[in-house]
Amino acid sequence: MTRRRNTSNGQSPSISLVVPALNEERNLSYVFGRLPEGITEVILVDGGSKDRTVEVARELYPGIRVVQQTRTGKGNALACGFEACTGDIVVMIDADGSTDPEEIPDFVAALTSGADFAKGSRFRPGGDSHDITRLRRLGNHGLNGIVNILFGTRFTDLCYGYNAFWRDVVPLLGLPSTSTPRPANGDRLWGDGFEIETLINVRVAAHGLSISEVASVEGPRLHGVSNLNAFSDGIRVLRTIIREYRRLRRAPKAAVPAQRTAAGPVAGQPAAGQVEAGQFQAGHGG
Repeated sequence: MTRRRNTSNGQSPSISLVVPALNEERNLSYVFGRLPEGITEVILVDGGSKDRTVEVARELYPGIRVVQQTRTGKGNALACGFEACTGDIVVMIDADGSTDPEEIPDFVAALTSGADFAKGSRFRPGGDSHDITRLRRLGNHGLNGIVNILFGTRFTDLCYGYNAFWRDVVPLLGLPSTSTPRPANGDRLWGDGFEIETLINVRVAAHGLSISEVASVEGPRLHGVSNLNAFSDGIRVLRTIIREYRRLRRAPKAAVPAQRTAAGPVAGQPAAGQVEAGQFQAGHGG
């Protein structure tokens, strides 16, 4: 059922922007220069940068909140950022310039029109990527197909980190606690790495939430080198899919957040049981 939510001020929802960053000082002027109006708070999650990432962020956006992540990896950075958010809506983007902040209103519009989760897609009409390699594209396509079969979804782009959602969705994600220490052997907790995007997507789907895909154009990284490894991170994503599918089959479906208020179909949105292009409610696969 499409649902509306009460916002903190009863009017337009407040928006928290989470930006994980590690040595991104040269990219921040582009990212912050393209922020649209209406962002309530910007949270930079620093992963222990050795350059002037934090200083530059504060110079460019004086009201920014800087959070130091508690372990390592993008997943932990996002969890720390989500924990610090106070807005009604949470938007997650990258600090390397590949995700365009000017698209944020499209994600917010999808949420205020009734979706629980707005998922960026480079492969919907209107989307594109100027960064993805042929190998990563093939891997994404294969992993995407596996998730659609197992979880009853219709994702077009599994491994893309541009997403937005209502903040009351965060507890459903079940991300590793930010207070848990990193294992003594130096390994990452499951969910602390690049598998975080897949983990979030499949858990949202497993809870049967309304998902709306938003066409997005991924740009190339402006400066620096990506920490992504197509093979090793692809294996982690595949293992995440298998783990989550087994977990779903063992566990009962969790309840939707109590603070959500049912208001019937939103004007212009499909009624229960109907789906418009790019929007769906995931069912349990298998």
